[in-house]
Parts: sequence; structure tokens; C-alpha cells
Amino acid sequence: MHGPGSSGWLLVALCAATGAYCLLRMRSSVEEQRRAAGGEALMGFGMAAMAVPTAVFTPPAWAWPLWAAVFGAAGVHGLWAARASARHLHHVVGAGAMVYMAVVMAAGSRAAHHGTTAGIPALTAALLLYFTAYVLVTGARLVPVPAVAGGPGSTGPRTGPGAGWGDRPELARACRLSMGIAMVAMLLTM
Repeated sequence: MHGPGSSGWLLVALCAATGAYCLLRMRSSVEEQRRAAGGEALMGFGMAAMAVPTAVFTPPAWAWPLWAAVFGAAGVHGLWAARASARHLHHVVGAGAMVYMAVVMAAGSRAAHHGTTAGIPALTAALLLYFTAYVLVTGARLVPVPAVAGGPGSTGPRTGPGAGWGDRPELARACRLSMGIAMVAMLLTM
């Protein structure tokens, strides 16, 4: 995940900005949005921390098992939330991908001394396939569709100038899209 300097910093900035926006979304008046935003903020800041170029900061050996434990707990929480809505299964896959990358990075730091490579190519490919499909579907959902007055697209959450930052579904989708793109970028470096 620790790629070249400039692309690594761009990934850090994207993930940190996404995490910060997700913190703003936690102020939403809709409980479901607040809960989802908390997990997404954790994912955004975690991805930002994992993407910091190694030329600037190399995490200590104990950091990777800690990341794996934090995202493992987030995955268990996502499984618990998935009882109510299958939409939370994406959070479980995302947390699982973060656990996988933390384990690979821990093994990679040890393997770097021995000249071996880390990672399971089949699992990396499966995660890449999943997140690529997720990015394409989420991106397609961002394409505006004209709403007919009085039609099904004319009601729903407030999206006008009076809507709060936490109540903007198009911004929440853009947030998820940027994290999906960042996940693809991180998996490509594995």
C-alpha cells in the first residue's frame, strides 16, 4: 500500500477528506445515516493512515496487528448490523479487506528481509474484482436522472440549499465512491 510519494499522498488526502466528511455526516438527523457514517469515517481515516508513504513513516511492527484487530471488530459490528439490512455487507467486505491488507503488510515487513512476497493473489484478485464492480455501480448511481414532477424521483431526502451536510445522499455516494477507488488503488499495490 505504501506506494510512490506523490500518489501515496494523494491517496492519503482523498481518504482523510472522505473520513472528515463522514464525521460531518454523523451529525445527520437520520439515525441510519449516522451509523453508516461512523463506520465509513473509521474506514477513511484507517485507509489514510495505511497509505502514508514509507519514506515518511514506517509503522512499528505492533501497528499491523492493531489495525487488523480494529477492522476485525468493525467487520463483526457490520455483520451484526447486516441482520437488519443487507446493505451493511459491503462494510463487512471493506473491513475484511482492511484486515487482509494489515495482515499482508505485517507479513510483508517480515518477508522484505527475506526477499519473499506477501499476499494471496486469488484473494487480492477477488477483492479487486469486488471493489472495481462496486466503484462502477456506485459511479453509475451518481449520474443524474431527470425527475418527473410528482414522479417517484421527486420525493425523498432534502437535497436543496437548505439540506444539511449529513443529509445529502449524493455526497454520501460520492464519499463511498472515493473510498472504493482508494481501496482499488491500495489493492493494486499489494
